[in-house]
Amino acid sequence: MATTETPQMTDNSTSEKPHKVDWLAEIRGLALMLLAVLAFHSLVAKPFYIPSTSMMPSLWVGDRLVVSKYPYGWSWASASFHLLPRGDWRVWADTPEYGDIVIPVHPTRNEDYIKRVVALPGDTIEVRGGQIILNGQPIKREVVPPVRLPFEPDLLCRNMPCLVAFDQYRVKSADGRDFFEPPTWRETLPNGATYLTIDYRDQRLDNYGPYTVPDDSVFVMGDNRDESADSRAEAIESGLGGAVPLANIGGRAEFITFSLDGTTTWNPASWFSSLRPDRAWTTLRPPLAEGPAAPAAPATD
Repeated sequence: MATTETPQMTDNSTSEKPHKVDWLAEIRGLALMLLAVLAFHSLVAKPFYIPSTSMMPSLWVGDRLVVSKYPYGWSWASASFHLLPRGDWRVWADTPEYGDIVIPVHPTRNEDYIKRVVALPGDTIEVRGGQIILNGQPIKREVVPPVRLPFEPDLLCRNMPCLVAFDQYRVKSADGRDFFEPPTWRETLPNGATYLTIDYRDQRLDNYGPYTVPDDSVFVMGDNRDESADSRAEAIESGLGGAVPLANIGGRAEFITFSLDGTTTWNPASWFSSLRPDRAWTTLRPPLAEGPAAPAAPATD
């Protein structure tokens, strides 16, 4: 007589153990990711924010840009957050060119500046009445139509409107919008690099030197000559106190990624309305003038 066996069901649910998070592996993965980001920022490129008017009209407050780390080699200043001790060593060293926009570090504070190279190692630089004189020859400097800077009252620098110094040059366009049109100059350096500067008043830093740039150093100035603490100003005055050692240069500004006009709030809609679309992807490498850069006439008081 055949018998029917009832198949036995096995409950496997009790044999399965709950999955445990391997926190050590998670922390290791996060640390490796942070190290990779830090290495990229220190060796290749990092973002940079413009907080002041010292480089106007080339750079506006609110510009976000990319700074490359490798054009002049690497030094202590290349490391993000200034994690390395100061020193004069450099790896695969190279020298900036006239007109480059670079990131010098303050001589005593771990604070990044952004300025333009106007004199190279061994150059003798002098400034008279705002006119740069290199190795005894005035560089080419000519008055051009004033740049037009938008009136942006929400853009604040030290709790004040950033462009308050230009109030006397405020104008109203045909469509009723307000702009600033400060006196503007075009300078051309010996290699043909050309760029715009703003110089609207007489001040102490309009006269400087003569000063010979030491070896392995460069002399830098802001494009907004009346609102820039640069190589002309003493370090105690928030300036750079003369030429900047190349080991203190943390990189070269390459291009603007995007720019905000100061109206950004927590409202996501403002993230788009505050964009300055015409500034995105603007290169920061100075164009080269055609033909040799002829010296300008001597400055007159």
